[in-house]
Amino acid sequence: MDDFPFIDLKAQYETYKEEIDLAIREVIESTSFIGGKKLIEFERNLANYVGVKEAVGCSSGTSALLLALMALGIKEDDEVIVPSFTFIATAEMVSLLKARPVFADINLFDYNIDINSIECLVNDKTKAIIAVSMFGQMPDLETLSKFCNDKNIALIEDGAQSFGANQNGKKSCSIAQISCTSFFPSKPLGAYGDAGAVFSDDENIANLVRTYLNHGQIERYKHKLIGFNGRLDTIQAAILNVKLKYLNKEIEKRCQIADFYNKNLKNVILPQLKEGFTSVYAQYSIRVKNRDDVIRVLDSKGIPSAIHYPLGLHLQEAFLDYNTISLPNTELLSKEILSLPMSAFLKQSHQEIVIETINNIARI
Repeated sequence: MDDFPFIDLKAQYETYKEEIDLAIREVIESTSFIGGKKLIEFERNLANYVGVKEAVGCSSGTSALLLALMALGIKEDDEVIVPSFTFIATAEMVSLLKARPVFADINLFDYNIDINSIECLVNDKTKAIIAVSMFGQMPDLETLSKFCNDKNIALIEDGAQSFGANQNGKKSCSIAQISCTSFFPSKPLGAYGDAGAVFSDDENIANLVRTYLNHGQIERYKHKLIGFNGRLDTIQAAILNVKLKYLNKEIEKRCQIADFYNKNLKNVILPQLKEGFTSVYAQYSIRVKNRDDVIRVLDSKGIPSAIHYPLGLHLQEAFLDYNTISLPNTELLSKEILSLPMSAFLKQSHQEIVIETINNIARI
């Protein structure tokens, strides 16, 4: 069997090679590697795509989360509600500011934060909820936004896996008070290195983000705040600007590939889509009872797979203080979740091999 990538970044590059190479060369020839026209253009295009007033490029999805929390004034001993079933960065940045992440369970329909479980977690110290958009689909951000407004707490969307998705026609990163995304290379819109962005309709928040990501600087060598270096490299902005033009076409293809999986996979729990929502299928993730057996057979055939995520954050060593709490849905999902090859460039012949292999071994 020929090379079988989990995400076919090489095929994507070959498709846009001329435009990407030209964009990189223009940045190099300009010698404007930090800031400049290419970054300004990309931020403008990002804001227009999402449908918000402000988009600020930054160095990664992780720094985007940190910047969002800093812009909201999250400080020591504040509490921020986060799902346990997510990548560590979501809670890690809360802890980095010496605030306290409060772990919530997820639902077993779309694997997003369980809205019904949140109310009992809110108290006088709660300052924000970070809602992670899992596997390409947003949680019900409209309901969460109303809940947060009623409680006078902030809503942050961690849209690292959902850029391009929507809820009732509203794009991911456009509903929450402040939103973040990642352009890690494997994302539906991926850079050739680390990159991210913060989104808001609030100009004051955007200005704070721009200040914090540039060492708290308001003018050259004039520092109003304590910040850090969270800038987005201009070469990455130029690459992403090329890819952004093709994102909707790639999302359409991802949905077609997901539909082919859905129609043909047997003996597994398939990903579900809420009414009025779309997914960009950043991952195509199924549930199987005999996951270890499935992975072993996939490996024997050279078929890549991944586990997103094998252990809830509330059970991680880094969060020892939380190891006594029970989040049953997170713990169940961590034992059964399995991500299969997915990209806009996945060959149908490869997909058919995945399906045949899964159908012969998977059990629910």
